[in-house]
Amino acid sequence: MKKRVLILMLLMGSLYPGFTKAQEDTTVEKGAFICILGKDHKGNDEIIGLFKETQLPHFQDPRAPRFLLIDQKRKVALGIGGYVKMTVSSDFKGISDDLDFIPYDISVPNNHRDNGQYQMDVFTSRLFLKLVGNNHALGKYTAYLETDFRGPHHTLRLRQAYVSMKGFLLGMSWSTFSDLAALPPTIDFNGPNGNTDLRNVQLRYEFSMGKHWKAAVAAEAPDVTGTFSDETSQIHQRMPDIPMWIQFNWGKNSHIRASGLLRGLSYRNDLLEKNKMKMGWGVQLSGLAGLGPLTFFYQGTYGKGIAQYISDVSGNNLDLVPNTERPGQLQPMPVLGVVGGLQWTISPKFFVSANYSLAHAYYEKGFTVPDGYRQGQYICTNAFMNLTKECMLGVEYLHGIREDLNKEKGHANRIQAMIQYNF
Repeated sequence: MKKRVLILMLLMGSLYPGFTKAQEDTTVEKGAFICILGKDHKGNDEIIGLFKETQLPHFQDPRAPRFLLIDQKRKVALGIGGYVKMTVSSDFKGISDDLDFIPYDISVPNNHRDNGQYQMDVFTSRLFLKLVGNNHALGKYTAYLETDFRGPHHTLRLRQAYVSMKGFLLGMSWSTFSDLAALPPTIDFNGPNGNTDLRNVQLRYEFSMGKHWKAAVAAEAPDVTGTFSDETSQIHQRMPDIPMWIQFNWGKNSHIRASGLLRGLSYRNDLLEKNKMKMGWGVQLSGLAGLGPLTFFYQGTYGKGIAQYISDVSGNNLDLVPNTERPGQLQPMPVLGVVGGLQWTISPKFFVSANYSLAHAYYEKGFTVPDGYRQGQYICTNAFMNLTKECMLGVEYLHGIREDLNKEKGHANRIQAMIQYNF
């Protein structure tokens, strides 16, 4: 009988909002539906507040959930949330041959026979489960599982899956080398092409050093891609990627962060029949600064053997490339990424923004590809309106340029609109 009553309570709470108490608290959306497995509705503010404390600052990450289950002791809460997002886009005078706007995928020179396309996308819609709790042994802790529908044949794809407590994060999340808050807002799922936005399996430790300073260090799963010659071949990696950062915070919405990255890039020298390792490294300066209704975003990244971390060149076999001066040897390729953006919040329900981004690959020690990628540029302007607390509308214009080593260029333009409903 008790089980039947409990099931009925859950069903009524989800189907009829008036059956459950709406928690009026600034840490979650007003009107959030809370089904409490107990008799007392009091004393839940602290546990509910953990959802906001542990919310990631990436513009496209889901916000605090509207549907919560809180246990009888009010020490653990489970949130179920996500959003449905539909995007309609039109490319003209050149296309980026992808659902996302990626300058690397612009044809060079432009294909004048096929220089426009119309697309519709709902597969970046999100669904997540988030468990937060607080006890004497673990302190405040979080378990998070997030998916979208970008898997094969539009099936569920794992985006994030981690547990965090006492400053540690174990699982899959955004790389420690990524400064999520420094990324300007875009409708485009891929975002600025010079951004470092890799998600990785990792073990991270983050800690505070006084009121204004924070730092983090991590060991992350390596994923190395390369261009191999007849004298070299790919082998499994021998060491984790090691990103780290130190950050200074001031004001309500401002920080500056200095980051570093070390990578051990292993390959096989088939001429010598020996395994070799080249060290890759990267440095990054990033952050944001709020000045009244204006917010400035900035990020600059440079390194060798870190192409996998730069959005436009990630996955394109540019971490390691042949050293043609020394047969049988590979070299880490230098790459540069730059992002700058500005957001103007006109009202609590409406803001506009613009950003520019550049990704550049440098060719050294004899390695060259006449029609190979040299650099890509990404120019974006957009506007967003919160139609309701749950529903956001957006419109965006994108212009992309790809330039190859032979100095030829390709251009693309895209106009797109978005509707997103959060739950």
